[in-house]
Order: sequence, then C-alpha cells, then structure tokens
Amino acid sequence: MTHHILSREVVYKAHAFNIEKLHVRLPDSCERDYDLVSHNDSVTIVPIDEDGSIWFVSQYRMGCECDMLELPAGVMHESEEPGSCAAREVREEIGMAAGKLTYLGSAYLAPGYSSENNHIFLAEDLSQAPLAMDDDEFLKVQKITAVKAYEMAESGQIRDSKTLAALLLARKQILS
Repeated sequence: MTHHILSREVVYKAHAFNIEKLHVRLPDSCERDYDLVSHNDSVTIVPIDEDGSIWFVSQYRMGCECDMLELPAGVMHESEEPGSCAAREVREEIGMAAGKLTYLGSAYLAPGYSSENNHIFLAEDLSQAPLAMDDDEFLKVQKITAVKAYEMAESGQIRDSKTLAALLLARKQILS
C-alpha cells in the first residue's frame, strides 16, 4: 500500500518556491488534498580549515525573526549539480574555495510539506577565493573550533536544522 498522487496544480508562484495542491489517494483508498511547497534542492557546506575551525555565517532569518548561526548553504540553480553549487556557495558566503569537497549525504528539510532535499558536503583545503554575495545577503562570518561548535549544537545554541544535520554527518571526519 502506498500513496498515489492523482493530480497536482500550482496554486501560487513565489520568488523562491511554488505552492502546489496535490490530490492524493491514501493507502486506505480515501482521497485527500495536500499543500506542497515545491522548492529547488539546496546544499550545506561544513568548511573546516587547517586549524580545525569550522566556518559559520550568521544572518537574519524571517522565519524565526532573529539572527541564526548556520553553516554556509544555498539553493541550487536549475540543472545545477550539488557539488558545483557547494563550490560556488562556499566562495560566495565565506570567501573561501575548497580544494577538496566530500559529499556526506542529504536530508529533507521539512518533508511533511516541502520537496527541498539538502545535499551536505565537507569542505577542506580552504583558500581565499571570494565571489560576490547575493544582493539580499548580509552575512557575518565566524570561525569556531570544532569542539566548541559541537558543544554549541548539543547545548541548543545552534538551532538551524540543516546545520545540525550537516554537523551530525561530518562528526566522524571532524572529531576523529
């Protein structure tokens, strides 16, 4: 038994996403409508330097109406590959290129209502290579030791879900 999408209709087009109305047949044969945020996939990067510090950004987020400490991240352009996006985003957000990018896995950010899948990378061998930030980005870059970053995650000081997922996936490589 599984869910079957019988129809989908875009009911709202926004700058960063669309809202779709899905008509679904449930495993018990009943039918129901669901709303889905249709969003491009994204990337999160765990940049670690030769000193063992992880590079973060702090930025204001509308959803929580506060500054949020996060790992560098961004939305993939149409037909862009996750690795290319990760290489671009780490340069845009912290001004560093990664000599080595390692794919760690992926996580759906809010699968109950959104299609966005976040691809997670470890970035090593960092070197200066800045790209211009997006026009609406006002980021403060912070370096935090790996041990301190994991303490902050475990104590609730880091509350961004994609950052927490990325730190979990990178834990073995960073703390070993």
